[in-house]
Amino acid sequence: MARPFTLAVFTKNRINPAYAAARLAADRVAAEAGARTLHFVPTTPDDVGQQKALVGEALAAAPDAVVFVPVDDKKMQPDLERFAEAGVPVVTCINRMEGKVVCFVGSDDVGVGRTAAKALLTALDGRGRIVAIEGTPAAPTSRDRTVGLHEALAEAPGVQLVGMGVGYFQQAPAREAMARMLVDHGAIDGVWTSNDVMAFGALEALAAAGRTAKVVGVNGLPEAIENIERGTMLATVDFSAFNIAGIAAHAALRHLRGEPVPPSIMVPAALIDRTNFQRWKVPFALRPTPTWEEAAA
Repeated sequence: MARPFTLAVFTKNRINPAYAAARLAADRVAAEAGARTLHFVPTTPDDVGQQKALVGEALAAAPDAVVFVPVDDKKMQPDLERFAEAGVPVVTCINRMEGKVVCFVGSDDVGVGRTAAKALLTALDGRGRIVAIEGTPAAPTSRDRTVGLHEALAEAPGVQLVGMGVGYFQQAPAREAMARMLVDHGAIDGVWTSNDVMAFGALEALAAAGRTAKVVGVNGLPEAIENIERGTMLATVDFSAFNIAGIAAHAALRHLRGEPVPPSIMVPAALIDRTNFQRWKVPFALRPTPTWEEAAA
């Protein structure tokens, strides 16, 4: 009997619930196929040096394939080459990067950023002052979502972007960035953030200052759904790390079995707001993992 396949799964940190969901989905897909997973996560969130060291650990473990979310799409390119030199196939997900890969699985991040922004601008009736909190500058997801924000703003001349901060896709830095912008700007009608965790930080800063604003995020996290239901968040976008990582694990296993895999799979990302949030009121632990048939449709 052949030994089970092993997938080395790289995620960026243990503080963002989206990556916990990604690891859960990869585990489930692997288990359903009789495979196993090994997880490699920097102890310092999004640390390039630690992820580079983890690549060495993964190579020593001799996995059959890798599911890889790079901390930095540029600085991790030599490490992607290390996998290629060792003959280990890689499926990248969430953050696209150049190099030899079997497949990339993600979403249209420009579209994601634009969708969140349009929801905010529509709620403001095309008038007002907003601020934005970007993620980690090294992450393509952050850069592309910010492009989408600016595309939406170009179509709404009555809305003024009065401030931008960097939240590194983390709650505490986003809270601090929002607190600074609240000091700098006496009137803020809306807040665009490029993930839900940063939206939570913005909400904390608003509450501490005794102020309110319409807030949008990205990821469709359960806490974001709760905030939408309560009315404390306007909307989020279902950029689902759970679905993306699950599909990436499917792609890696199909490649190992000699089955066809497309070079790129783009997972749809719907707007979640008060009109449809009930569909997402399910904990990740109870959500079904995506099937390959759904991904390939």
